[in-house]
Amino acid sequence: MKKIVLVVLLFFAGYTAQSQILISLLFGEKLNSEKIDFGLEGGTNFSKISGMDSKRYMPDWNIGFYFVIQMKKSWYLNTGVLVKAKTGTGYLTKNDLNFLDLKFPDTCTVDNGNYHQKINSFMVPLMMRYMFKNRFYLEGGVQGSLRYNAWVEYTSKSDFFDVKLKKYNKESTNPIDVGALAGAGYRFKGRTGMTIGMKYYYGFANIYKGVDGTKNSAFFLKLNIPIGAGEKAQKKRAEKAAKKRAKQQM
Repeated sequence: MKKIVLVVLLFFAGYTAQSQILISLLFGEKLNSEKIDFGLEGGTNFSKISGMDSKRYMPDWNIGFYFVIQMKKSWYLNTGVLVKAKTGTGYLTKNDLNFLDLKFPDTCTVDNGNYHQKINSFMVPLMMRYMFKNRFYLEGGVQGSLRYNAWVEYTSKSDFFDVKLKKYNKESTNPIDVGALAGAGYRFKGRTGMTIGMKYYYGFANIYKGVDGTKNSAFFLKLNIPIGAGEKAQKKRAEKAAKKRAKQQM
């Protein structure tokens, strides 16, 4: 029952996330408040899957939105959704290709190009954050991911032409990944400024169906940009609050 609930929640979050990013750009000012910070999160990540012959990380980028909710004086809840995020593993070897049982043209060799396993997922972090007085913070918690596509990609470049081929292997990967997440960062200019940080993720579930020891891990470098939390937005909210109080006193 718990797995079914998790699938439903992740699916709903992922399905609505893209439209919510557009909504956030329009209504970010209303979503931010004295206790809640809201905005866009983006950055780059480096991931790999354990148990593979290749030990090299695959670089990619991600984007989504975040909520940071103040619980107590220095404690915050950090959540949101990464809408566009790819993890996987980079620079697959011949042994990895044999393990994945994917056939590419004979000319597409590991000597002539690069193979990457890429997995597209919606990622939902849930972390507790402790903010120090100097605006540095530490955070930790869990992250759930819902896979919506997966493929092995071959790329090759030469002086005459570039080659990119994809073989999809979504059905051989597990749809859900859950793991631990920890990070650190720094927030500029109090609660209205941008935040830079890094996170490390280690998955508990196997990426490939029926294959033990194929866990996902990734480093994330991120930039959080608050929407509607600047001085003008705060002044506007204060004016609205003052008008509301004035009407109530009439």
